[in-house]
Amino acid sequence: MAVFSLIYALTFCFLYNPSLITAQQSYASTNCAKSSNTSSVLGYNCNGVNKTCQSYLIFRTTPSYNTVSSIAALMSVSGSRISAMNQNITQNFTMATNTEVIIPVTCSCTGKYYQTNTTYLVHTGDNYYLISNDTFGGLTTCNAIRSQKVSPNVADIFTNEKLTIPLRCACPTRKQVNEGVRYLMSFVIQPGNDISSIAIKFGADVGQTLEANEKSVQDSVIQPFTTLLLPLQSPPNSSVMEYPPLILSPSPSPSPLSSTNSSEPMSGSPSSGNKKWTYFGVGAVAGGLFVLVVGMALVLGMSRGRRRERNDLVASSESFEAREKGHVMKSEMESLEFLKSISGIASLKVYSFKELQGGTEDFSSDHWIKGSVYKGVLDGNQVAIKKINGDVSREISVLNKIHHFNLVSLLGVCFNDGVWYLVYEYALNGPLSDWIYEDGANGKTLSWGKRMQVGLDVATGLNYLHSYTSPPLVHKDIKSANILLDGDFRAKIAKFALSRPVSGNDGQFTLTKHIVGTQGYLAPEYLENGLVSPMLDVYSFGILLLEMITGKNVGLLYEGVKVHLSEVLTPLITGEERNAKLIEFVDDSLGEDYPTDVAMSMVMLVDHCLRKDPGNRPSMDEIVRILSKTLTTSLIWGSSSASTTSTSKTN
Repeated sequence: MAVFSLIYALTFCFLYNPSLITAQQSYASTNCAKSSNTSSVLGYNCNGVNKTCQSYLIFRTTPSYNTVSSIAALMSVSGSRISAMNQNITQNFTMATNTEVIIPVTCSCTGKYYQTNTTYLVHTGDNYYLISNDTFGGLTTCNAIRSQKVSPNVADIFTNEKLTIPLRCACPTRKQVNEGVRYLMSFVIQPGNDISSIAIKFGADVGQTLEANEKSVQDSVIQPFTTLLLPLQSPPNSSVMEYPPLILSPSPSPSPLSSTNSSEPMSGSPSSGNKKWTYFGVGAVAGGLFVLVVGMALVLGMSRGRRRERNDLVASSESFEAREKGHVMKSEMESLEFLKSISGIASLKVYSFKELQGGTEDFSSDHWIKGSVYKGVLDGNQVAIKKINGDVSREISVLNKIHHFNLVSLLGVCFNDGVWYLVYEYALNGPLSDWIYEDGANGKTLSWGKRMQVGLDVATGLNYLHSYTSPPLVHKDIKSANILLDGDFRAKIAKFALSRPVSGNDGQFTLTKHIVGTQGYLAPEYLENGLVSPMLDVYSFGILLLEMITGKNVGLLYEGVKVHLSEVLTPLITGEERNAKLIEFVDDSLGEDYPTDVAMSMVMLVDHCLRKDPGNRPSMDEIVRILSKTLTTSLIWGSSSASTTSTSKTN
C-alpha cells in the first residue's frame, strides 16, 4: 500500500510539475449554470514559476465605469498606475463606451487558481450574470464569484452585499519563461476576433498564444466574452489600444514588433517571485530590474561603515534595524544620485520644486494639513505632500514595490535644498484617529457599518503585505493615525518607514534588539524578545479593532490593566449578563445602532488577535474572511433596521 501511495505521489508530481506544463488552462467558454463548475470556469491553474507576479487585464469601459477614478475603484487598482499604463488617457478624461483600458494588477495564487481580487457592493437588480459579464466585462465568471462566498451553495445575492470578485489572471510557466515570456495578459474576446489578430495587435507570438490556451491552428475556435491569455515579453503598449475616434484620436499603430519595446512604462513593476510566506525569494524573472533599483536605494540610504558579517541571524536583524533609525544621507550628491536612480521607475514622477510650490501656493498655511504634510493640486489631482529631512530610501523602495487599493499610493518625489518631498494620493477624510475616539472635540464619528468596512479594508491591505508581496512585509506601525480614509471612507494604510521584509530562516522569523513602534500597539513577543513576524501586525490590528469598537484610544484602554490588555475583554467573554456589559463596552456614540451578535463576534476576534502566544493568533487571511462575512451581515442588518424604523414612523 505504501509503495502504491509513493508511486501515485510521484506520478502526481510528474503530471503537475509547473516546469512540464506549457499552458495555464485549456481554453473553454463559460456560462452561469451552476453545473458549469469546471476548472476553466473558476480560473487559471497555479502552475506558473511564481505564485505572485505582475499581470495585466484589458477592461472595456461602460457608461458607469468610463473614467480612471471609477475604473480604479471598481478594480481596486491605483488610478495613477492606470494612467501610467494608458498614455492616451488622463485622470479627468471621460472615455466612450467600449474603450480598451490596460489594468496593471498583482496576480496571486489562491488555492488551485490564479486570481486578483477586488470587491463589489451589490446594487438593486444585480445578479451573477450582470456582475460578471456587464460590470466586469467577462473578466470573471458567475461560478468564480460564487466560489468566493462563505456559503457557495447559496444561490441568491442581496442588495448591499459585499462580494469578493476574483478576476482572471495568470503567471508564466517555466516553459514560457524560458521562451522569453515575462507577463500574461487577460483579454476578453469580442465578436469577430480571432487568436492571430489579437496576438499580433499586442505584439504576442501567435504560436505561444495558441499554446498558452491549449489551442492549435486546426482548433482555433474561440467564443465571444471569454478570456484569452496573451504571453508578452514586455508590458502591453497603450498605443495599440482602441480609442473611439469621436472621443480620442488614436495614435498611429506601431508594427507588431515595436509593441515589444523593452522601454515600456511599468518595466520597473514589482517582482513576480514568491516562495513560502515565511521565506519569500526575490523574483528572478519579472522583478530583476526593480530589485537592482531597490538595492541601490538601500545601499545609498545607509551610513558607510555599517556593513558587517550576517551569518548570525540576530546580528543580521540588528544591522537591518539600524537603518530604520533614518540615517541622513551623507551628502546632497548622494541624494541626487538616488533621485536619478529612481527617475527611471515609470510609476513614479520626479517633480520640480517649482511644481510643488505652484500646487500648494508656496506651501501656504491654507494648504497645511498636519505636521509637515500639505494638501496640493498636481496634474489636476489633489495630492498630499510630505516634507522629510532624512533618508527616504526605505519608504520609496517599499511603496514602489507594493500596489493595492488599501495601501496609500506614492505618486512622485522631489528633492530640493537638502529636503525630500514625497507626493501621495490624497485621503479626503484624513486619519481614522479623527473619527473613532469618543473624547474627540471634532464631533466626527463613524457608523458601525463604516467601522466594519474600515476593519476589512485594513485587514485586506495587511493580508496583501503578508501573503502577496515578494518578499512578504510586516508594516510594524499599524495604528489609527496611520490609517487614512478617502472620500468614500475606504481605508488606506500609510506610513511605511518602519516596514521590513520577513526574512525567515528554516521557519524561524528574525530577531532584533532595536524596538521601534507605538507604545500600546506592540505585541508582547516583540517587546520581550524582539521577534518580528506578521503576527506583530495581527496584534496591532486587534488593538485597532478594539479602539473602533470601544471609541477609546489604547492609552485609556490600558488603565487598570496589570499584565495584558486582553484582560479588559475577560468580563465580556466569561462573565454573566454579557449583553448588558457589551452595551457598556461599545462606543456610546453608536447608541444601540449595531447588531449585538456581530459586536460580540468582533470582541471574540479581538481576543484571538491579542493572544500572548503569536501561534494562537489568526492569520490576516482568516481575519479577512471573518470580516467579509461580518460586513455583509452588518449591512443587511442596517438595511432591515432602517426599513423597520421607517415603517414605525409611518405608522
